[in-house]
Amino acid sequence: MASSVKDATAPDLQGFREVQRLAYACAEAVAARLEPGVTEREAARMQREWLRERGVRDWFHLPFAWFGDRTAFAGFKVPLQFFPTNRKLEPGMPFILDMAPVYKGFTADIGYSGCLGLNPLHDKLLADLEAHRALILGEVRERRSLREIYEDVERLMIRQGYANRHRAYPFGVIAHKIDRVAERRWSPRVFGFGTQSLKGLLSDALHGHRDGWSPLWSPYSFSDHLPQPGLWAVEPHLGFRGTGAKFEEILVVTDSKDPEQGAFWLDDDLPHVRRWAEERVAA
Repeated sequence: MASSVKDATAPDLQGFREVQRLAYACAEAVAARLEPGVTEREAARMQREWLRERGVRDWFHLPFAWFGDRTAFAGFKVPLQFFPTNRKLEPGMPFILDMAPVYKGFTADIGYSGCLGLNPLHDKLLADLEAHRALILGEVRERRSLREIYEDVERLMIRQGYANRHRAYPFGVIAHKIDRVAERRWSPRVFGFGTQSLKGLLSDALHGHRDGWSPLWSPYSFSDHLPQPGLWAVEPHLGFRGTGAKFEEILVVTDSKDPEQGAFWLDDDLPHVRRWAEERVAA
């Protein structure tokens, strides 16, 4: 699909941009409704209901919500710990909303970091994420290997004084490929993941294994290859003690020889990007 995409106005990209904006609109709407005492499970349900009211019927994965030190994946050892709990939100507590809806056959996977009230440490983490967005795009355009880029991101985190918390994800991934999903009347799920999307990811994994690439962007040898054309949901995740912050958004990689057409963020009109722009103006 994306290997033939040369510009950000291609019809397929419009569909992915639409669902990504829908997901971020959901995150902002739910974040505005959060208050002390709301649980992670309730926040995840609020995301599901908001999106279903707007036509979402399938998912790459159902919404997650993490509060407090769970934003830094404190003590996470097994995948079941990622699922929403009865942890209650408190004043000054950071939170992350993460959702991956499928809409009109297009997929997005986004992460939204916020805080209930003032938290200067959390503000600092959010501000420092901007450098990671620039680093990732620049090195993909230079056609460095995914594994090398991962290591450079981790080195930047360490220089900033943070821990790499996306290492806690399965396979330590910082990103994974996404694609169109065939629409079905009934869309079953397995452990919160849509089977249609999982089938697509598995197909990419089998195809990539034959050709020497992986749809998972990790620190391991199977990611020691050049950026593969397609759409990647990228999520650098910073942690400092009990506070975590990340963004997650779609990076487009093509086979164009022009660096600016060879890789670009799908959309610059996103909450974290607008926040950074506003902070620069304020400074």
